[in-house]
Amino acid sequence: MRHLEITGDAGSAHLDRIPTGWSVDLDGVGDGAEAVDVLRTALDAVARAGGGLARLWVRRGDPATGAAAEELGLREERSLHQLRRPLPVGEPWSLDVRPFVVGQDEGAWLDVNNRAFSWHPEQGGWTLEDLEERTAEPWFDPEGFLLHEEDGRLVGFCWTKEHHDVDPELGEIYVIAVDPAAGRKGLGRPLTLAGLDHLHGRGLTVGMLYVDGGNAAGLALYDRLGFTIDHTDVAWTTEVAPA
Repeated sequence: MRHLEITGDAGSAHLDRIPTGWSVDLDGVGDGAEAVDVLRTALDAVARAGGGLARLWVRRGDPATGAAAEELGLREERSLHQLRRPLPVGEPWSLDVRPFVVGQDEGAWLDVNNRAFSWHPEQGGWTLEDLEERTAEPWFDPEGFLLHEEDGRLVGFCWTKEHHDVDPELGEIYVIAVDPAAGRKGLGRPLTLAGLDHLHGRGLTVGMLYVDGGNAAGLALYDRLGFTIDHTDVAWTTEVAPA
């Protein structure tokens, strides 16, 4: 994954190369013209890097960033809710899970992930390089990367992540999915509970996850598990021609 960092008097931009294009985040932008200048500079950097689809994330509905996106002709694409709930959940579950084994499980996980998220602009189409970058991060803990197998085949997983640099500290369901080719239903709830119980066992008292605003089934599941919306991020997109 390629990273670009742009800093200036009006704020900064962080750009990550992802399978479908570029993910753009703006930090510290001011109002009006300042936000437009930072975003224009970020899009110019995408053009110089070869162009492609640029996806700007407006965090917590920031009005300055949203207005800049609209002024520069970006299209509002999707919303992403951050959900939270207290831990522990206190609900029993029964499912055989084991930790991810680095150097063994990458291929099976990529197959399941890319089938489950074939529709997703960021989580779909992962490569071995993408996965190895994540597993090399300081936050990665294979004990919190839970796999469920049936007859020796990976069927579902719940990958968790711990955030100790925020207040309150958060335990995240980072990625969770069931293989659509397995024809298994009803695994989402116990996989989620397995992940949340693991996080609580690590001393965390707040669980968190992200879910697309259009994912009605996921929102219904998490609502039944006691999650509520903490905030909503909005994605804006544009196609950038190469410089």
